[in-house]
Amino acid sequence: MSGQPDLGRADLLTMLAEMTVKPVDQVSDRVGSMELAWLVHLVEQRYDRRLDLTDDQLAGIRTVDDALAVFHTCLTAPADG
Repeated sequence: MSGQPDLGRADLLTMLAEMTVKPVDQVSDRVGSMELAWLVHLVEQRYDRRLDLTDDQLAGIRTVDDALAVFHTCLTAPADG
């Protein structure tokens, strides 16, 4: 994938709202392990690309903004093979 992905903060909040069955405006900015797994899964599906997150990247994701930054890094990196 070249260029910046069209993934935004609102997209991640909408994904979390679907998971928690809450309105988007009631979704917490904090991301736990279950929420992170859900987001990774949906982003991988959306972009048809596996996100090979390092332990450091995973450990650094505490909020929706953290997740967005890490996902952008992964999605803009050249794909293997």
